Amino acid sequence: QVQLVESGGGLVQPGGSLRLSCAASGGTFSTDVLGWYFQVPGKERELVATISRGGATNYGAFAKGRFTISRDNAKNTVYLQMDSLKSEDTGIYYCNAASSMYYSGRNDRSSWGQGTQVTVSA
Repeated sequence: QVQLVESGGGLVQPGGSLRLSCAASGGTFSTDVLGWYFQVPGKERELVATISRGGATNYGAFAKGRFTISRDNAKNTVYLQMDSLKSEDTGIYYCNAASSMYYSGRNDRSSWGQGTQVTVSA
């Protein structure tokens, strides 16, 4: 089982930036794809971005052009650089680890962190 520990959330003004981090431990093959998902109360989690061990990335629609995902394989850590933040980016950001892109985000075939709150407000 993979353990995921997120950090870096907080309060930021509109137009500002935040950098989220997620450190993964355990389950070597289960961290081949690391990603971030976003959720607000009453809605399904949605994809922010994923990145494979080889560096291939995939972004959700609302993240394209503003957010950048990266990873440090030596540290088994994934990062999410969030720029030009908007009030609608407010929510909980969850780190996810899976053995393949196909399994990313699936509750039955991937691991989740506890989530970190991001609030964008003046």
